[in-house]
Amino acid sequence: MADMDIAEKRVPQDGRIKITQNKREIDIRVSTLPTILGEKIVMRILDKEAMNITLQDLNFTEKNMELYANMMHSAYGMILVTGPTGSGKSTTLYSTLMEINSITKNIITVEDPVEYRIPGVNQISINNKAGLTFASVLRTILRQDPNIIMVGEIRDKETAEIAINAALTGHLVFSTLHTNDAAGAVTRLLDMGVEPFLIVSALRGVVAQRLVRRICKECKKPYTPGPHTDERIYLGVKDDEPLTLYQGEGCPSCNYSGYRGRMAIHEVMPIFPEMKALIMRNATSKELFDMARTRGARSIKEDGIAKVLAGETTVSEILRVSYGGGEDE
Repeated sequence: MADMDIAEKRVPQDGRIKITQNKREIDIRVSTLPTILGEKIVMRILDKEAMNITLQDLNFTEKNMELYANMMHSAYGMILVTGPTGSGKSTTLYSTLMEINSITKNIITVEDPVEYRIPGVNQISINNKAGLTFASVLRTILRQDPNIIMVGEIRDKETAEIAINAALTGHLVFSTLHTNDAAGAVTRLLDMGVEPFLIVSALRGVVAQRLVRRICKECKKPYTPGPHTDERIYLGVKDDEPLTLYQGEGCPSCNYSGYRGRMAIHEVMPIFPEMKALIMRNATSKELFDMARTRGARSIKEDGIAKVLAGETTVSEILRVSYGGGEDE
């Protein structure tokens, strides 16, 4: 079904299945991996109706949305979205492109592979076997007079430098990196061998994110943590202070898990003029983020805590995905 070689069991393979379920088109990406016990298969479900998600649905706080809006409406420069695999980076980028898309803008994306189709956007799927790599496509794109470029992922120095040069020559470039926090994106680019002065000139900002499960609205109930509990310690709330949190009791609607749906927690770090001197002298991630805090940035952990106190998710979910975010712990 995934159009893979069923006789080949010695090497990894990738395939794709298209199905229609209840009049909805769904893509299933299939990945096989040979192990000592046989082939391991993982299937990733891509529901095309997820493309109806807008920026307003991504759970940015008011301050984070303000910071991100200033970044994405820049005339030129590079904006990075970071996080581990499955943290919603692609959804954030697609939602951003849909927000700024118009018939007056030439938008080109380079992806591996194209996950969702966006009307009015020129989308290119990478084919490494044919020599169609991120770097080779990017060079050609610059001759196509684009206004906005989206690069699926920056994996090496060559791609990073071409993307940065595109950002410096009047293009708005969006891309992703695999880093744990926003400030770590700068360190990763430096580790790749990108010159600090190029980063300073091109980078407009970084968004780091994780996905956490939402408390089920059907069985959501308040509770008060007792003294010396993990919740109070993690949230920094003293035993004598009032604290009301929420959890799902479990019901048929959420398959008795207490959670239904997911939401993002974010860390938005714009690059301010004061931060450029820090980047030029190879400052640590902590120094960079401490400077960003003076302009209203807050860590993934802090954003998660705010959403726990708002009754949207639980402490255990934040602990599962967040390791401090922007802080050395």
